[in-house]
Amino acid sequence: MTEDPDNNNQAATPVLTVIGKSKSGKTTLLEKLIKELSGRGYRLATVKRHAHPGFEIDVPGKDSWRFAQAGSQQVIIASPDKFAAYRKLDQELSLDEIVAGIKGADLILAEGYKQANKPSLEVLRAANSAELIGSPEQRIALVSDLRLEVGVPHFEFDDIQGIVGLIEKHFLLSRK
Repeated sequence: MTEDPDNNNQAATPVLTVIGKSKSGKTTLLEKLIKELSGRGYRLATVKRHAHPGFEIDVPGKDSWRFAQAGSQQVIIASPDKFAAYRKLDQELSLDEIVAGIKGADLILAEGYKQANKPSLEVLRAANSAELIGSPEQRIALVSDLRLEVGVPHFEFDDIQGIVGLIEKHFLLSRK
């Protein structure tokens, strides 16, 4: 495990990317994995890569949106039960830069980021494409309705228990 210098010599939070072509089932798979892992008591953080610039996370007309429109480079919204912050960027942050600010999670799940050089679950749906897009060196498992021999465990889309078992073995049980 790598050491995290900003976290009092605690091991860095592991990051697992879920990659695949558009419409392959990444988001649906992540929802199921999050539900199962959090049900087992793990604290999760998630990162979703949005490939196109210009998404909005605040509702036009609301105070925080108005602050950003007026020129605030960083906007923070805080309530008794939630905290959210966003800032304008001059360039896209790497996954490492993003996860450096995440604290208190047992595992970080990231959708996308195939070039992040992180362990990945690759998702492949026959109706969408039969082409793998990830690095074989980073792939820890394939989730697919196709049977491909790629040298890593293969899971069907509905085998959430099996996938979570693999995630626990690779990332979580050794941290306890």
